Amino acid sequence: MSSSSLPRVCLFFFCCCYSVFVVFVKSVDAAAPKGPTGNVSRVEDAEYFHIYYGQTFKVVKNGVDGKSYLLIQDNTKMATRTKYCTGRIKSFVVPLFNYSIDTSDFPVSFFELLGLVESLKAITSDSITSECILKAYSEGNIEIVNKTDMEKLSHFTAHFISHFDGQQLCNFATFPPSEEDAPLQRAEWIKYIGAFMNAEVRANQVFDAVKANYMCLMNSATNRTTSFKSVVAWLEYKEGIWSFNEDAYKLKFVTDAGGENIDNTIRKNTYNASIPEELDELHAILSTVDVVIDETNAADPQTYNLSTFLDNIKIEDGSCFSFLTGHNLWRYDKRMRSPGSIDWFDAGIAQPHLVLADLLEAFFPTGNYTTTYLRNLAKEEEVISIDPQKCNRDSSQPMEPVIIPCQ
Repeated sequence: MSSSSLPRVCLFFFCCCYSVFVVFVKSVDAAAPKGPTGNVSRVEDAEYFHIYYGQTFKVVKNGVDGKSYLLIQDNTKMATRTKYCTGRIKSFVVPLFNYSIDTSDFPVSFFELLGLVESLKAITSDSITSECILKAYSEGNIEIVNKTDMEKLSHFTAHFISHFDGQQLCNFATFPPSEEDAPLQRAEWIKYIGAFMNAEVRANQVFDAVKANYMCLMNSATNRTTSFKSVVAWLEYKEGIWSFNEDAYKLKFVTDAGGENIDNTIRKNTYNASIPEELDELHAILSTVDVVIDETNAADPQTYNLSTFLDNIKIEDGSCFSFLTGHNLWRYDKRMRSPGSIDWFDAGIAQPHLVLADLLEAFFPTGNYTTTYLRNLAKEEEVISIDPQKCNRDSSQPMEPVIIPCQ
């Protein structure tokens, strides 16, 4: 072969190889599964769940109960031929068209924010703090089912629970946002529920609005000009013993609202009100505190008042305690349905920016802001009873999060 024909042969060989390569790449690309279509949620803050999307399915991995929930779109072949119910994997066809809730310590307001009340068909008790869900129950649109009636519960497309230590059926799904350590992490679990209902768009909208308002309020607290931060104590009395609370999300609320938690070495101690030396030590600590949040469990919160607190802690002269002279003794039972159902543990999880706004009023009082969850015990503020007749909106529509004016 002449030297002049060699370049033409090489060029021909290269073109043939390139053509084959292009055809191969196109065939691989056509055969490869495509990424998720439609609307998705990305987990940004929460630590204990993640969502993975396929073309016709999604997987919600729950880091609390260790389960993976395979959510299969109802208009696919997979929905008719795939069913999992093992110790680690459960499958559901979505969106769910009817579901039930074990209302024990369960934040039902997530479902209201997503506009899913019409698909809620059963609850295990009426000890909840949602006026509109209670109204739907009173009108016969929701029934009460015994939580031990497995036969009845098995007929719902899903039964959501917050505690996962008992018997579970194939349609049980755990929803434990309270396990998270920070307010926004707990609030982001709206995306978890949204995935079961194909309501990602709404879940994203609500969380974005809540997070933006929370961050704005937190930044406003940072910009407050005060000589010193308010020292805050979460305090509980149980069986004659006083103790300080160490829940991470509560401590986070305090710092985000511009306050300062008492030292962690102090929080680890307990104080017996019957032992003079321990009681005196507790009084000494409280004399350095600016704000007290009394978490004592009360059989009837409506009768728990300032006198109750003073009797339990054995304070006769309040002039030595700035949290008393400054009227900064609070409880978070302002909104309640019954002694065991306090809205702080429901809507307060879904809308933590409202809790933050309450704490801002406690730390930087203006006198013109009405708190949502905190009641001022020092000012003898009373409990507000939740009444289904107070539902003044169309519960078939999503409930809008409350946005606090913030600059």
